[in-house]
Amino acid sequence: MITLIAWRNIWRNTTRSLVVILAIALGIWAAMAMTGFATGMVQSYVSEAVQHVTSHVQVHHPEFREDYQAKYTLAHPEEMVKQAQRAPFVEAVSTRSIAQGMLSSPQAARGILIKAVEPEQEQRTSALDQQIVEGTYFEGDRKNQILISRKLAEKIKVGLRNKVVLTFQNLDRDITAGAFRVVGLFDTGNAPFDEGHVFVQRRDLNRLLTEGADSLPPQPMAHELAILLSQAEASPEVAAALAERFPGMKVQTYRELAPELELYESQIQYLSLIYLTVIMLALIFGIVNTMLMAILERTRELGMLMAVGMNKARVFGMIVQETLLLSIIGVPLGLLLGWATVHYLGRNGLDLSAYSSSLAQYGMSPVIYFELPPSVYWQVPIAVGITALLASLYPAWRAIRLRPVEAIRKI
Repeated sequence: MITLIAWRNIWRNTTRSLVVILAIALGIWAAMAMTGFATGMVQSYVSEAVQHVTSHVQVHHPEFREDYQAKYTLAHPEEMVKQAQRAPFVEAVSTRSIAQGMLSSPQAARGILIKAVEPEQEQRTSALDQQIVEGTYFEGDRKNQILISRKLAEKIKVGLRNKVVLTFQNLDRDITAGAFRVVGLFDTGNAPFDEGHVFVQRRDLNRLLTEGADSLPPQPMAHELAILLSQAEASPEVAAALAERFPGMKVQTYRELAPELELYESQIQYLSLIYLTVIMLALIFGIVNTMLMAILERTRELGMLMAVGMNKARVFGMIVQETLLLSIIGVPLGLLLGWATVHYLGRNGLDLSAYSSSLAQYGMSPVIYFELPPSVYWQVPIAVGITALLASLYPAWRAIRLRPVEAIRKI
C-alpha cells in the first residue's frame, strides 16, 4: 500500500520527477562515458608501449639490461626462437641485437638505442613496416640500411637516402662506427620512442660489433627475444614456462620491464569508483533539494495523514520509497545511454587528432577507443541505490518532524 501511494506521489508533479530522473540518468551516463574514456586512454598507452617498446615478454642475458654491454648475448638464439614459438599463446617472436650509441649527421648528433632486427620477424612482432611514412621498409639484401623516425630526421636534419653514422662499443668495449643510409622514415605516434630508437638489420650490426673483437660469441649473435602474445593476461604464464626452458636467461613480462604499465592497468578498476563517487556526491544534493521541495508543498497533506493515524515509520518509509522509485526509473535509462555511448565509441573511437602532438608525448594513439570494465554495470546500480537512500533520509526525517496540528493549518 505504501509503495503504491509513493508511486502515485512522484507523478503528482511530473516535471519535477522527470528532472530528477533525467539528472540520475545523465549522472550515470557521464560516469560511464568518463570511465570508458579514461580506460581507453590507459589501454591505448599500454598497447602502444607493448607494440613498440616492450612486447608482452622479453628474454635477455641476466646482466644485459644493466648497461647494455654487447658481450651479454643470448645462448643459441635461433634454438630459443623455435622453443618460444611452441609456447602457448605466442603469436610472433623477434630476434634483436641491441647497442647504445650515437647517431650523427653533418649537422647534429643524438644519443639513441640501436635495434638490429630481422625484417620479417619484426613485421609480425611490432608491425614496424606499417609505421613507415616516407621511403620503404628494408630493401632486399642491401647493406647498412637504417630506419629512423621522422621527428629524429628533423632534429638531425637528414632525409631519405642521406648517410648517417652510428657510433657504439663493440664486444671488447672499443669504439666502432659505421655509415648507414636512410631508406625509410617511421612515425609510431609515440614521441619518446621515436626520438630515442633507430632500426638496422641484425646482420649489419652484428658485423660491426664483432669486427676486431678478440672473443666472439656463438653466431648468429642476439641480445633480445621479443615475444608477442595473443592474450596479454597470459604474460605471467608464458614467462614462467619460458624461464624453465631457458635456464640462465632472464625472462620478463611487459609489466616487469615497464612497472608504470602495471600501475596504470591496476588503476583501471578504480576509475569507475572515482567518477561514480564524484558524480553521486553532486547528485545527492539535487535529490535532497527536490524531495525537500516536495515535502514543503505537501505539508498539509502529511499533517493530515499523521492526524488520522499514519505513524511516523510509515511516513518515513513513504518518502524513502519515493526517492528510491525515482532512482529505479533513472538507472536503466542511464545504463542504456552509457552502454550505447561506450559501444559506439568503442567501435569507432574518439578522434583526438587535433591534440595528436600532445598525445604523442605520452605515447598515446590520437584515436581513443572507449572500454568499460564489466564491473561498472553492477557498481552503478549499487552506487545510485546508496545515493538515493542517503539522499532520502534527511527529507524523510524532516517530514516526520512535522506537528500534525501545525501542518494542517499551514497555507
